[in-house]
Amino acid sequence: MARRILCVAEKPSIAKAVANHLGGGRVTTKPIRGSPYVKNYEFSYNFGPSFGNTDCAVTMTSVSGHLASQDFPPQYRNWRSCASEILFDCEVVTFVDEDRKPVADNIAQLARYAQALFIWTDCDREGEHIGGEVRDVAVKSNAQIQIRRAKFSNIERAHILTAARRLGGLDERLINAVKARIELDLRIGAAFTRLQTLNLQSVTAALQDKVISYGSCQFPTLGFVVDRYFRVQEFVPEPFWGIRVMLRREGVDVIFSWNRHRLFDRMAVTILFERCLAAREARVIKVSQKPTSKWRPLPLTTVELQKLGSKWLRMTSDQVMTAAEKLYQQGFISYPRTETDQFDRGMDLQKLVEKQVPAPSWGAYSQGLLDGGFKWPRSGTNNDKAHPPIHPITFVAANRLESDEQRRVYEFVTRRFLGCCSEDAKGESTTVEALYGDEPFTALGLVVRQRNYLDVYIYEKWESSQPLPEFRTGERFEPTEANITDGRTTAPGYLTEPELIGLMDANGIGTDATMAEHIKRIQGRDYVRTQARSGAGREEGARGRGGGGRGPVMEFIPTTLGCALVKGYDRMGFDTSLSKPHLRKEMEIQMRAICAGSKTRSEVVQQSLDQYRDVFVRTKQQIEVLKSVSLF
Repeated sequence: MARRILCVAEKPSIAKAVANHLGGGRVTTKPIRGSPYVKNYEFSYNFGPSFGNTDCAVTMTSVSGHLASQDFPPQYRNWRSCASEILFDCEVVTFVDEDRKPVADNIAQLARYAQALFIWTDCDREGEHIGGEVRDVAVKSNAQIQIRRAKFSNIERAHILTAARRLGGLDERLINAVKARIELDLRIGAAFTRLQTLNLQSVTAALQDKVISYGSCQFPTLGFVVDRYFRVQEFVPEPFWGIRVMLRREGVDVIFSWNRHRLFDRMAVTILFERCLAAREARVIKVSQKPTSKWRPLPLTTVELQKLGSKWLRMTSDQVMTAAEKLYQQGFISYPRTETDQFDRGMDLQKLVEKQVPAPSWGAYSQGLLDGGFKWPRSGTNNDKAHPPIHPITFVAANRLESDEQRRVYEFVTRRFLGCCSEDAKGESTTVEALYGDEPFTALGLVVRQRNYLDVYIYEKWESSQPLPEFRTGERFEPTEANITDGRTTAPGYLTEPELIGLMDANGIGTDATMAEHIKRIQGRDYVRTQARSGAGREEGARGRGGGGRGPVMEFIPTTLGCALVKGYDRMGFDTSLSKPHLRKEMEIQMRAICAGSKTRSEVVQQSLDQYRDVFVRTKQQIEVLKSVSLF
């Protein structure tokens, strides 16, 4: 009798794709009771020597994200049933929600008659934890079931067939890291949310029915927006002065920039300028010409995809990730959640380039790479050991994609990949250094000789300046024009989404997979709104060519409520304000320690709870400070 194998994916679309690859098109589809989206796919497949080297009877099904939820027991769920600080220590229960029970029951029923369970969830922390939830349901139904884990980063057929014969085990360290994060987010978020809401609802009628939520990633994200907002509001412009020198030679106006750039003392600039005029002539002290390059981009990570998608495609990070996830589920790009910015030398990248030859917009460029232009991509410093950089798996025509967002993201991912596999742009720079009196000035020129990767990666610019005429070291010239310039310092702009993602990444707020969710959440909580950047008008990304988003640059503005919350916590004078990233950054470091095996889940949970409990107690003692912020 054939061995029965149960396979479970994280999403219905992945289950269907994997089943069709393994089943070779000979797949029977059956619905399950109570869930319109999850299906059971039955087929035969030979998993190799480890499983008898013979056809097994396989049922492939899926969950739809997490199976289990966590909450406090019923006696603690009423917000006024207990003091909020009790939530740091009381019991937490894990259960399957009613709407997920049909999916859990399906897994339990199938596991009862299976010899082995193969888990096909996404290969990241969350996917590992979801795999653990699936495992727990299956083992309750069949304690003897064998557990295996498939490792894959895209759903291209050859890759899936390889993964099916190289099965490993679940990583309990990753599972425990997610369990720790879930428990901490629940306890800390619930305690502070209740404290804020119950105390602030009475401050003003506008807050009477509002939940004023707290999250350990949410608040530092808000803090970045508020900090920049007040930097702009409190900015005081300062006047400055400089010196500009121009020489007209051979019909070219050569601009010499002052090496001091600018000074904030008008009298000092006037004195230095008069010394220049007294010298009458400037003397060339150095002329240098050298080859220069503009480096092709590094392989694409999730953080870069979100930042550059927002910057150049004019999409929110949430829209970018939603489109990327759809492209992955359809098998068009690799797994879009990765920290890796280096390709493994074992990957056949030229085969991936070859698949882009039919593309109308970049097919000829792809062919050029295959005809001798291919160069192995640069390697960054990050490798999560789980997934390669984001790259296209196959060519797909634009009219086959479901939305304009998917088309733009697919084009960006593909052009980025082809740019990575290209030569750097090559040019020649000329630098002329001169002394006018005792003051140093510099003129710069650039000639772009070979555009190379810029021909396909249309999102970056590198253009020739007007060529400089010939200069010789030691020659003297009398400037055609010399004058004092003036200006005023300008305030920084309000935070844009690429800037916010950069701050979150640098400060360890969220993961590459959750940053977009945190940004979306502070908008949904009415802590932050967006507006078009003043004076920006409507701009085109990607130099006005295909792939660029059209629309204004959007920036984040905190609401009155968002400002009040951050200002209130800052005024409490804690060493670690809740609006600053320090506590959450430390928590994320501890999560990585769990993943590395250097700390246990219980150690990290206790340490983090102790830190936040201390802040909670002091916040409760000073709650009047938060309530008294005049912005409310």
